[in-house]
Amino acid sequence: MNPLVQELFLAFRNVVRQRRRSSIAVAAVAFGITTLLLAGGFIEWNLMGMRETTIGSRLGHIQVARPGYFQIGQSEPFAYLLPQNSADREAIEKLPGVRLSGARMSFGGLISHGESTLSFIGEGVEPEKEATLSSTLLIARGSGLSGAEPKGIIMGLGLAANLGVDVGDRVVLLANTRAGGINAVECTVLGLFSTVSKAYDDSALQMPIATARELLRVSGSHVWVLLLEKTEDTQAVLASLRSSLADRSLEFVPWSDLADFYNKTVVLFRKQVGVIEVIIGMIIVLSIANTLMMNVVERTGEIGTAMAVGVKRAKIMRLFLLEGLLLGIVGGALGLVLGSIAAAIISMIGIPMPPPPGMARGYTAEILVNASLLLNAALLAAGTTLLASLYPAWKASRMIIVDALRFNR
Repeated sequence: MNPLVQELFLAFRNVVRQRRRSSIAVAAVAFGITTLLLAGGFIEWNLMGMRETTIGSRLGHIQVARPGYFQIGQSEPFAYLLPQNSADREAIEKLPGVRLSGARMSFGGLISHGESTLSFIGEGVEPEKEATLSSTLLIARGSGLSGAEPKGIIMGLGLAANLGVDVGDRVVLLANTRAGGINAVECTVLGLFSTVSKAYDDSALQMPIATARELLRVSGSHVWVLLLEKTEDTQAVLASLRSSLADRSLEFVPWSDLADFYNKTVVLFRKQVGVIEVIIGMIIVLSIANTLMMNVVERTGEIGTAMAVGVKRAKIMRLFLLEGLLLGIVGGALGLVLGSIAAAIISMIGIPMPPPPGMARGYTAEILVNASLLLNAALLAAGTTLLASLYPAWKASRMIIVDALRFNR
């Protein structure tokens, strides 16, 4: 028989001999891995959902603008306009992976209704394309923008409540033009919307980009927002854009560079998962180390006899390491199975969640167990049990033969 196979068989037999103690150790490992999958899966689902919500909340996958617009464009918005009709935009839309592009123009001004006047953040958009680009924008009352209604606007629920307007009311928008003057346009409120951000809903409105150009007396747009077929294609499409249009005086910015809140949330959640892994690792280490140390004490005479008949210390050490590794593998495999089943059941039921800070609506969460999480859990189970086995294995291999033989007498 192959020596390694023989050692594995002996390690397995020794684990089975101590059924109760081994069962407790396996249960501890399984519990830890199941907990890690459920906690980590909950965080992974939230990050995935938050990523797609962030992309669908006006950011898109990639934004195209003039160089410097995202840094100082707010102070000089008219100095960074993209052309209204551009061959570059047509070329971008034909690239593999690009689903559509939408032009946007951002501006600020005052909105008046009756005796009430408030400041607002406005956005001129292409109505038909914006419905797909801003998938998280929900029309609470009325209807969305339409190319057939060039003087129709939609506004956030908070802004409408503060201004005292409803669907069908007429309002006047005032804004500074490119020449430095003031222009006004009268519009009809077609609908009221809500997004994931209450702060945005309290100050924002959207209108057809043609009306925004008329109000500001300009042509063009500030950004072209690109929506891709898959989020995973972002870096590949970004590289293609930067290589094929490098000489066009355009800046290509991925959504991840614009989503500061999302990036900070990811860092925070990753740290939380790290803390959970450390706690679970400590539980596994203590459980396995305790089991093997008790095995060493109970089998002291057996170990002394084995060394007396010529079994080398290195082999004794390997046997105990293999015993700990077997406990970790069995417990880890059991935890992966139980965790995956529990995650599927919980996801079917759903986890009702309240609105996060700064958000306008709650959601129903699930648990996402992906390949990366499963691999990390398996490595944690195997790594911590192997680490926990080091001291008991070393202790067993360092015994003095004479003292070990007299231990049980």
